[in-house]
Amino acid sequence: MMGRLSLRARATLLGTVVFAVLLAVGSVLLVSTLESRLTATSDQLSQSRVDDLLTLARRGALPTSLRNVDDNGVAQVVRTDGTVVAASPNVAGQPAVAALHPGERAETSTFRAPDDTETETYRFWYASGPTPDGTVTVYVGDSLETVSEASRALRWALGVGVPMVVVLLGIAIWLLLGRVIGRLDQIRAEVDRISEENLDARVAGDGVDDEVGRLAATMNAMLERLDAAARRQRDFVADVSHDLQSPLAAQRVALEVALTTPDTVDAVRLRDDVLGATADMERLVADLLVIASVDARTDPAAELMDLDSVVLEEAARARVSAAVEVDTSAVSAAPTYADPGDVRRVVRNLVENALAHADSRVGLSVDLAEVGPGPWAELLVMDDGPGVPAEHRDRIFDRFYRADTARPRHGSGLGLSIARELAERNGGTLDLVVTEPGATFRLRLPGSREAA
Repeated sequence: MMGRLSLRARATLLGTVVFAVLLAVGSVLLVSTLESRLTATSDQLSQSRVDDLLTLARRGALPTSLRNVDDNGVAQVVRTDGTVVAASPNVAGQPAVAALHPGERAETSTFRAPDDTETETYRFWYASGPTPDGTVTVYVGDSLETVSEASRALRWALGVGVPMVVVLLGIAIWLLLGRVIGRLDQIRAEVDRISEENLDARVAGDGVDDEVGRLAATMNAMLERLDAAARRQRDFVADVSHDLQSPLAAQRVALEVALTTPDTVDAVRLRDDVLGATADMERLVADLLVIASVDARTDPAAELMDLDSVVLEEAARARVSAAVEVDTSAVSAAPTYADPGDVRRVVRNLVENALAHADSRVGLSVDLAEVGPGPWAELLVMDDGPGVPAEHRDRIFDRFYRADTARPRHGSGLGLSIARELAERNGGTLDLVVTEPGATFRLRLPGSREAA
């Protein structure tokens, strides 16, 4: 049954029932406390009257009519033979009102005073003591009707007031939940209207800093991230398409020329052109595979290795075709704990980037750097080229970004981006160090003082 009710109805019903139970328990405790307090007060007065009358009896100064008893009480002083020595006006001339044995605790007895129209229950206190005329017992009783009337009045008030409070509370909960759920429904409806085509839309907030307002802000932050991711995806597809278009167009032109004028085609040049365009596409596809691996957030296969060995191997590889000097004189031992494949890819990208922009020299420096919490295996890749203009430094590691105004166009624009992402995946950093002339890139990977 509860499952078919709305969230608003279930919450209202649950809150109302819980509050009603609490009010009911509180009402019972309140009535019980009132009765206990009134009874205790009555007992104190009765005990005090017993003591006063017994004191008068011992002195022989006990009046025949006991007038220090209120209208709801009775009092008698009785000898051991049952003779009533003194009594309150409402029981004057009556036999002993209670056949109770003297003691220290109160007892109840049903008794109807002559001037009453109905039988009432009295709570008696009594005590015995010697007097000049012999031993007497003093009885003082107080009607429980006062307690009963007060209890009935309170029960009636609670019986009327508690249901009214419960109903009003249920209405208040219903209205309050209606406002909250209405705001949630508004957020849900606005999110439902947002699709892939309008990710720039946002949830309208009412400016209230509460849970629902913070939910709207969180939804807007999530939509902002989704919108940014969608924009990056569109830009990525456009950049990939553009970068694939150039080698494909070069291949198409070369092949069309070969088909149109086969007698005039230089076969060697055609081969070089097609192979060069194919190599460009191959490098781009390889870069895209690395990006896919990084975006998938796969854990690197880290192991203890020597950063300096990788740097020396890549430097030797670069010297085969490099037109500039590759200086490794500053390379020293630097063990690191990282993925060897990732480290080799980072070093190769940095060296190729430096070779592409150096005028005459590329310098490589490797060492253990004591920075922060522990040692870092640090690689510096330096070139003496034109450097990176200030306006391009913040975006030099963006995917497909090229500082075209300062440097010739080389590669796909993914090398530095991939290098930084691989470095960060292995717990390291890659930064551009501002140097003039030229540029210096600093790679730091978690170092180790243990040799690989």
